[in-house]
Amino acid sequence: MKMTHPSIFALIILLSLHLPSPPSLQGVIHVEIDGLRSAQGKVWCALYNSAKGFPKDASAAQARASSAASGKHGVCEFTDVKPGTYAVSVYHDENSNGKLDTNFLGIPKEGVGASNDAKGHMGPPKFSDAAFTFNGDRLELIIHVHYL
Repeated sequence: MKMTHPSIFALIILLSLHLPSPPSLQGVIHVEIDGLRSAQGKVWCALYNSAKGFPKDASAAQARASSAASGKHGVCEFTDVKPGTYAVSVYHDENSNGKLDTNFLGIPKEGVGASNDAKGHMGPPKFSDAAFTFNGDRLELIIHVHYL
């Protein structure tokens, strides 16, 4: 039996250490947004870990994401999310002005949605209605946008 030189093994080990690792499937909340009335603008998503600020104050969110509208669809993805209880709010910024446009009563003129398809009654949905438990693996959510 012929022995291979030890430096070849060392070279193989060194090369394997520099190979790119596959993308993690842990800690990802992938959100598919459906029901956009047009392919214009962007979709904005906010991930909340408490009722504070939900769904109106994106600065209170744990994470935010956005994507261009594509057809009548959008996608947001949150990475490195720890296990816990969360809720996601979404709005379709159809005119790309970076904010949710409302009428003089505060009713959204652009499409809105939340996880669990939670809807508000005489106001925005409650965190408790939109909340879900995330176990730390990959989670696929579908949120339908509604125009009021």
